[in-house]
Amino acid sequence: MTTIRLDPDRLLDRVEGLADLLVDTVDGGASVGFLAPLDRAAAVAWWKERAGGVAAGQLAVWAAHDGDRVVGTVSLDFPDKPNSRHRAELVKLMVHRDARGQGLGRRLLVTAEEAAAAAGVSLLHLDTETDSPAEHLYHTAGWTRAGVIPDYAANPAGHLRPTTLYYKHLAAG
Repeated sequence: MTTIRLDPDRLLDRVEGLADLLVDTVDGGASVGFLAPLDRAAAVAWWKERAGGVAAGQLAVWAAHDGDRVVGTVSLDFPDKPNSRHRAELVKLMVHRDARGQGLGRRLLVTAEEAAAAAGVSLLHLDTETDSPAEHLYHTAGWTRAGVIPDYAANPAGHLRPTTLYYKHLAAG
């Protein structure tokens, strides 16, 4: 598997594969901001909308490929306010269901952490569904649990679930 950072053109070239990954992730029950069933056209449109943020430098997106197929992704969302440029939010870490259990999620997480540090980011933060498999990944990767917000977001089935907030200090530079 190879992982590459996507510029706006590469993102648009891979939008179909990214959309398939998003649909699979939602169908698999992961709480990534969408309800099931996720319409594929809506997933394509959502990814196309990300190209502007990538072009503006507000969003960094990586895609993991197994041959020509997108099997994973992770993104960093950079704040635009002067007092928060030292931090970024880790968003949309997704691994296709048939590519799980091979360490890809951890590799994508490390990719984003290393890129953030190289960009001068000293603090990362994220939110994830409480008691999800993703929460175990962040805990074992050295992220610190900041707290839980009850009824924060609906899972893909539409049920309100708590969300756990995490952060990680990085050695920037």
